[in-house]
Amino acid sequence: MKLSSEHREHLADILRWRRDIRHFSTDAIDPQILEQIEASVDFAPSVGNSRPWRFVRVNDAEKRSSVAKTFESENRRASLIYDDPKREKYVALKLAGLREAPVHYAVFTDADPAEGCGLGRQTMPETLTYSTVMAIHTLWLAARALNVGVGWVSILDPAIMNAILDVPQKWKFTAYLCVGYPLEYKDTPELERRGWQVNVPSVWTER
Repeated sequence: MKLSSEHREHLADILRWRRDIRHFSTDAIDPQILEQIEASVDFAPSVGNSRPWRFVRVNDAEKRSSVAKTFESENRRASLIYDDPKREKYVALKLAGLREAPVHYAVFTDADPAEGCGLGRQTMPETLTYSTVMAIHTLWLAARALNVGVGWVSILDPAIMNAILDVPQKWKFTAYLCVGYPLEYKDTPELERRGWQVNVPSVWTER
């Protein structure tokens, strides 16, 4: 179907208002809304139609606590690469909503999925991970359209995450997502508001 200007305007709004959320309400998400968000992943593109993403909804309280503890440990370690006053600013940042977000997803990439029969990834096997990232972005936009926030937690050790969640060895840890209703919506991204990094223009070149 051909899309209308109304479609384009709605898409522009969703893109413009997508944020990496760290401040969540603990309110539960309606199961039907969560089902819509999860179903959106089926529309994501993937190399050779391999669909290598593996989403694990983490419900177990002990596993969630283990994830939060490894984040806190890795976050302390990450702060050591900075000198003051940058380190002080880093420590003050809230970089995850692990303790508040009602829904957690650990996202993995199957390094050798049967689907796709290897099409398109022989010279660039990393396109499997890129495909998983596309699935994450698709979920993120679908969630935002439903007024649900997503926060990507990246300060985690992949080996520890695989061990905590006891997943197949060929699954590569790609992302950990906190999902829930944001406590507030802001025009400006949080890292820019807190003086860490202003948004800079994308780089485009021609050859």
